[in-house]
Amino acid sequence: MLAQPNRLRRRTDFVRVTRTGRRSTRGCLVAYLELAGVTGSTATVALPPKVGFVVGKTVGGAVARNAVTRRLRALARERLDRLPSGTFLVVRALPAAASADIGRLGADLDACLDRLLTPAVVAP
Repeated sequence: MLAQPNRLRRRTDFVRVTRTGRRSTRGCLVAYLELAGVTGSTATVALPPKVGFVVGKTVGGAVARNAVTRRLRALARERLDRLPSGTFLVVRALPAAASADIGRLGADLDACLDRLLTPAVVAP
């Protein structure tokens, strides 16, 4: 399980991150990342990173969806230290995730995070 402060739970947060965040697709996952800095009245408030998961019916039945969600949750918990404070990450499972083992899911998640966490290169 992810700790309570690290869970992305509100629908509005999911919608905002998937619409405005950076996106990376690898294998059987799509990851969306939003670097959100919340500013207080005098200083920046450091929030823990938050992670949410979208595993739709295209992945399979309830048993398959729950299994994929459990695997992704465990993988994300191990990678929380890579995410900066105030980061929102949404991981969407594609249908291939149902048959993928945890090693492949981990490699896909790492590849997505590597791409999303490197600064974007702006062409001159």
